Amino acid sequence: MTDSTTKDHNVDAIESNSDEPEFDFKEHYSRERTLSLRDTYIPYCTELFYRENPIKIVRCQGTYMYDQLGNKYLDCINNVAHVGHCHPYVVKQIYKQMGACATNNRYLHDNTVILAEKLAKTLPKSLDQFFYTNSGSESNDLALRLARQYTGNHDILVLDNAYHGHLTTLFELSTYKFKKGNIAMKEPEHVHVLPIPDIYRGKYRDIDYNYDEEKLSQLYVNEVRQKVEEVESRGRRIAIFLIESLQSCGGQIIYPKNFLKNAFDYLHSKGILCLVDEVQTGFGRSGTHFWAFQSYGEDVVPDFVTMGKSMGNGFPVSALATRRCITQKFDNDGIEYFNTFGGNPVSCRAAIAVLDVIESENLMENARVVGAYLLNKLKEIGKKYDLVGDVRGRGLFLGMDIVRDPKTREPGIEEARQIKYRLREHMIIISLDGPDHNVIKFKSPMCFSQLDADFLCEKMETVIEEIQKTRDEKQE
Repeated sequence: MTDSTTKDHNVDAIESNSDEPEFDFKEHYSRERTLSLRDTYIPYCTELFYRENPIKIVRCQGTYMYDQLGNKYLDCINNVAHVGHCHPYVVKQIYKQMGACATNNRYLHDNTVILAEKLAKTLPKSLDQFFYTNSGSESNDLALRLARQYTGNHDILVLDNAYHGHLTTLFELSTYKFKKGNIAMKEPEHVHVLPIPDIYRGKYRDIDYNYDEEKLSQLYVNEVRQKVEEVESRGRRIAIFLIESLQSCGGQIIYPKNFLKNAFDYLHSKGILCLVDEVQTGFGRSGTHFWAFQSYGEDVVPDFVTMGKSMGNGFPVSALATRRCITQKFDNDGIEYFNTFGGNPVSCRAAIAVLDVIESENLMENARVVGAYLLNKLKEIGKKYDLVGDVRGRGLFLGMDIVRDPKTREPGIEEARQIKYRLREHMIIISLDGPDHNVIKFKSPMCFSQLDADFLCEKMETVIEEIQKTRDEKQE
């Protein structure tokens, strides 16, 4: 697809009776000039979608993004614009607060406590202490400090293919990032990695254990026990276990039933704190619960919950929720916490507005209903084509595992890449995840509709049918 291609039904003109519109949609440079300047000033290692032919986005609304020619793209992956791109209520609340007070959080301000009170109502009662930061990376890093101070231990337990942030302390935990590099990298001595509880292509697979989910869960919990025992036998002690409630970068992984509960119970018995990373999965995305970890059972209670990305609908805001006894260790040891921008009145107002919209527009229920509808439609496509090995997910957190062979489950790396680029030709933006980049991920804005799902699935089936037909013809 070239940028000169426009489609009448995709053009949505911006009309204004004013000489100066309320919002700035103006292009300062041509697409080619913008790309040239980016190549000059922005490091190449900074990720850019569709690098071979990137899209220049000039405005967004709801579930759609628009390029400089007015072409309209369905956004299936932007979990930052949680309640919809440029939601007018959220935009207005940020604007009103920015014009009133935008100082740091070392002063009293109602927004600080209004947000904390709202968040506390969504979490287990024991998690009633909130630190505000600017990103999920900062929140996870702060949790490491708290856990080490509280337990007196240093080491960290994580899942393979995890991603918990870009700070140095978190990059060391994110084996997903190690595998993307061109040089050999290994986790440091204080980081201990567990196999992913992935029953489709993990160490223990459903097909090898007669689809016995309880047995699979037990096997993965045993891996936790064995790892902790092995680490402690070497005289090391683990302070904290970090886990994404639904593993995202690792390939949209849903853990087997009771894994999280039994793993947490064992780790707590060893004095190891547990953190659930909800940065990509929280705020109702799972459809049935406000936080994805709650979808595994009400008796799953972590020591830390980190949140971010979707929290401000594009405005930088993040938080760490934890227990009072953990924060008191900082108090008792004379450690003071301050974050220049974390928890400022504007970022808190943005997060409050997001919570308001989730409730007023019933978006968690929308995630449940539309997510189930989309999941079923994708599974129906999967039954027709061998390219689709597995379709999994909860709410509007879904993954389609593309394979070369459904029996061996060999990842369909090139086929997945083709699907991504062919869908772009149909004005649909998706991306790939998993260690082999063969899992098509869906983490759309929460206002994603059944009409959006129908359009996506119609084009998805067209593309998969074309790719499989071409592949089959080559094999004959």
